[in-house]
Amino acid sequence: MTTNNQADLEIIILNYNTSFWLKKTLSSMERYFLKITHYRVKVIVVDNASQDDSVEVAESFIFVTLIKSSKNGGFAKGNNLALKKASGRYIMLLNSDTEFDEHSNLDPLIAYLDKNKQVGALTPRLIMADGSVDLACHRGEPTIWASFSYFLKLDKIFNFKVPFFNGYHLLHLDLNTTHSIQAISGASFIIRGKVLKDVGLLDERFFMYAEDLDWCWRIRKTGQEIIYYPLVTIIHHKKKSGLESDNQVIRKKINIYFYQTMLQYYDKHYLSLIDRWWRFWLGLLVKLKANS
Repeated sequence: MTTNNQADLEIIILNYNTSFWLKKTLSSMERYFLKITHYRVKVIVVDNASQDDSVEVAESFIFVTLIKSSKNGGFAKGNNLALKKASGRYIMLLNSDTEFDEHSNLDPLIAYLDKNKQVGALTPRLIMADGSVDLACHRGEPTIWASFSYFLKLDKIFNFKVPFFNGYHLLHLDLNTTHSIQAISGASFIIRGKVLKDVGLLDERFFMYAEDLDWCWRIRKTGQEIIYYPLVTIIHHKKKSGLESDNQVIRKKINIYFYQTMLQYYDKHYLSLIDRWWRFWLGLLVKLKANS
């Protein structure tokens, strides 16, 4: 299955000032996956110039290869430091605020990819600490209509049963079955090594958010499928940082990043499809949402 010292799976964890969660991620991964896996696995931690003790935490795990960035260049730039050197058959991006448990053995994901050569990327089911599904791991392409339906809650009004209004999170599909979707989250994103060579690195114009959507867009353009695989689960402590942070300054800053990045995504993939008048109003709406 491997050649020489090639890893079956390379796991890249980008970290920025989350030493507590990084330790939980690495220790739970070791217990529930690394000690029982039948595959060759390499774990890389990229530290984005953290000011806490994250580096010391990463260095305390002997199975970790540490890459230290001199500055926080964002999600895409940080992950690209490791992706440029990646040589595994499969490469996994994993958030530092995730946790493994007895349902998190990744071996079935590797076996699934081995058997299904048309699959370019896949994700396990991401669940929140309360057991609910993190819907970011089960997404459609965020077209203007899909986003409009989602933010106006038209999907909810129709009880999530009408595909026409469910383009954002595809909730008309069965979340308990394995199936093809259009986009998955960078919090837990496994890409085939050969596909990475075809589509290239993450787009560094996106500081954070949308780089995973953009990667999925490029993967789909190669004709490869993107799969949601719910039989393996990983806990995502999503509400501990970012848009759900208790720190209002951080939350405001991240909110601005989120909406500005989505506008960058539309500019990259949809600007040729909408006229300048609609682009003006879209930009104004995004600016209002970002500062709300």
